Amino acid sequence: MTGPSACYDLNGQILGIHTEKPGLLRDFDRMLGSLRVADSVEPKFHLRIAETEALDEMPDGSLVFDGEIPEDGFCRMIQDGGTIHLVFPARQTASINGQEGWAEIRTRPGVKAPWTPSMLVLDSALDAGRQHMLHTAGLTLPGHDAVVLIHAPSGTGKTTTSLALATQGFGLCSDDAMILDVASGSVVAWGLPRAVKIHQKTAQMIPLVAPCLGPTWDRNGEQPISLERLSGIVRVENAVARPVAALLHLARSADSDTRLAPMARTDAMVALAMDNVRTGMTGLLPLQKRRLETIGKLVSSVPTFRLEVGARPADTAALISAALASRD
Repeated sequence: MTGPSACYDLNGQILGIHTEKPGLLRDFDRMLGSLRVADSVEPKFHLRIAETEALDEMPDGSLVFDGEIPEDGFCRMIQDGGTIHLVFPARQTASINGQEGWAEIRTRPGVKAPWTPSMLVLDSALDAGRQHMLHTAGLTLPGHDAVVLIHAPSGTGKTTTSLALATQGFGLCSDDAMILDVASGSVVAWGLPRAVKIHQKTAQMIPLVAPCLGPTWDRNGEQPISLERLSGIVRVENAVARPVAALLHLARSADSDTRLAPMARTDAMVALAMDNVRTGMTGLLPLQKRRLETIGKLVSSVPTFRLEVGARPADTAALISAALASRD
């Protein structure tokens, strides 16, 4: 295999991407641009991306998923031993083998490439390095290097709460995707350095972000803001793995009050697993089993809380700081 066109450092796990067209790196540069390192570094996981008119839409194996994926459309997922195939008919195919450390994405020229294969390749590259991406926000505590993870299903208010905390001295690692590493025995996490999508309602509740915003909103009432632009207003942390201090499950308050209370570890485990572990027609795939094991280690290692956010999201800052200070 020839040398990679680009390499990205995923907390020591080097992802090398091989492609003849620089434009095919766009999705990965959008996610990982700040993690790009010299191409001379030896990758531990290889991805080849190619444009081609010919797509193999009928690979061998067992069907594990057949249906619609939000934003990406219809997809089939097929498992053949240690290889997972994704087929987006007439658009793109992907083959991923995490055990052997390789993946291939083939895309029809001139079509909009789905986002899902890129995310699954990233998942597999991380898994090969014993790391797992979780749908959580992450923020450093004021005056400390440790991070709190904030979990909630999409639309519950992770971004609003994260930005509110960032205005109160917390450091923003990510508003949506944190990478968890429990391989060393301790629990550490780092944030995927991608743009923050700010909703119009979030902008109204956190007026401090107004200078970052432009006049145009997408069909979901959102606009992406780069971490570089946000760093002029709040503290944005770099993608360094830091110890995890606590896991918070976010919920909307039934009244206008904001409150923080201990949460049973079993409840926290179920809530986090439901949003982060996917099952197919044949049950849990090996990667998903390992992700579930990682969630179990996280929940058993750090305090877990339920955070109900009311009319003033910034009130969460004092509650979190006080709760964790009492455990020092």
